[in-house]
Amino acid sequence: MTDEAGETRAAEPAEPAEPAEPAGPVALGVVRTPTGHAGVDAHLARLADADHLAADGHVEVYEDVHRGLREALTALDAPPVPGPYENRS
Repeated sequence: MTDEAGETRAAEPAEPAEPAEPAGPVALGVVRTPTGHAGVDAHLARLADADHLAADGHVEVYEDVHRGLREALTALDAPPVPGPYENRS
């Protein structure tokens, strides 16, 4: 580097920049449309919990939601439970 007099001088080391702080979790803003089935909607709403977790915490939320949705689907295949007065002879 040269100064105003034309003399060459060593470049001054730049001040070390402060280390950037890692960005925290950011919500994706995915819109969840209600399904009309209260149980399913509750499980889908649980997905919002992942918005505030680091990526390694998402697995637990996703597995929980998946388990709940699978149970809701399985319940649709179950035969209806008879009411208390439907088994009269």
